[in-house]
Amino acid sequence: MIVIHHLDTSRSERIVWLMEELGLPYTLEVTDRTPHIVAPEAFKRIHPLGRAPVITDGAVVLAESGAIVEYIVARHGGGRLSVAPERPEFPDYLYWLHYAEGSLMLQFLREWTLERMLPDADAAPGMARVRQTTKQHLDFIAQRLAAAPYFAGPDFTAADVMMLFPFTTMRQFRALDLTPYPSIRDYVARIEARPAYQRAMDLAGPGRKAG
Repeated sequence: MIVIHHLDTSRSERIVWLMEELGLPYTLEVTDRTPHIVAPEAFKRIHPLGRAPVITDGAVVLAESGAIVEYIVARHGGGRLSVAPERPEFPDYLYWLHYAEGSLMLQFLREWTLERMLPDADAAPGMARVRQTTKQHLDFIAQRLAAAPYFAGPDFTAADVMMLFPFTTMRQFRALDLTPYPSIRDYVARIEARPAYQRAMDLAGPGRKAG
């Protein structure tokens, strides 16, 4: 059985949500952050980098949320929540599955880090360009969601599991005004209404009820 090593208020909620969507059995091991808002040293006994998410599946120990999502869908999903390579939506599925961490979260974290490090971030050289790049990402995402109900097209997939976090739990750490982006707001509302998402947030989301 898959064991999800979940750090409170972190990307590892994605894995709990994925398992709930797939209806697969799993064990959830929840760890609270330290007072410094990082993972405790005990995480390094599971994986050398000591970061969440991490799963164990028998002898397999796997980190990185994108890799974990692909692994679970490919090995245990039975074709569900993925897109077959021969389908026309396959390139979109792959793109958004990896864009979530490879581009979007990287940009959000770049901007957030500068805001925390600089006493007057908006006056810093290059900050206007950083802000504009974030806006370009949000405009791009809003255009996609205005054209399709889900990131890979007409159907909910694992790409949506990857893409939601920056617009929900990540906002616990950094405010993000979605007022100018109705298609993103509507998308978030649709996803938050999914029963599997609600179960996952009760177990592993901010302010979780269990554990």
